[in-house]
Amino acid sequence: MRDFLVSSRIALIVCLFGLLAAQARAQAVPALEDIKSQPELDKAMAALDAALFDSYNRCELEKFASFFVDDVEFYHDQGGVTLGKTALTESVRKNICGRVTRELVPGTLQVYYMKGYGAIEMGVHRFHHPGHEDSEPVGEGKFIHLWQYKDGAWKITRVISYDHHAAAK
Repeated sequence: MRDFLVSSRIALIVCLFGLLAAQARAQAVPALEDIKSQPELDKAMAALDAALFDSYNRCELEKFASFFVDDVEFYHDQGGVTLGKTALTESVRKNICGRVTRELVPGTLQVYYMKGYGAIEMGVHRFHHPGHEDSEPVGEGKFIHLWQYKDGAWKITRVISYDHHAAAK
């Protein structure tokens, strides 16, 4: 019995350590207070954007959801409003996974510091339809992400995704 308890405690410690390590890898981005310049902020937001949409493109929904606060507000010009991380993640599962991939249009990323809160990220992104490029045009739209740094993590609190249209060829 004693060996079982010791083994159980060791297993629990290993699991907790693994979770902490995964969180650290998921957000290898400096804390808001450690960012001292615009180039550092730009680099941090570009890294977060890349990690967020890597999980989106790969349909890694648990990781994707980790980038949002529980009560995120997502405003989409064609899809309407989605409230909450659970609803947003479910919408991605139903409508995006295996159907759409996203890429940031190079040179469009803009980042603005929000004192004591985080940052605003804006840009243009394109949406591809793997395997259906001949029948479905590449889409393009603009986005605004409001990132908050709180409790040791960067999370999105608000999203506005708008001006969706077919991308110019």
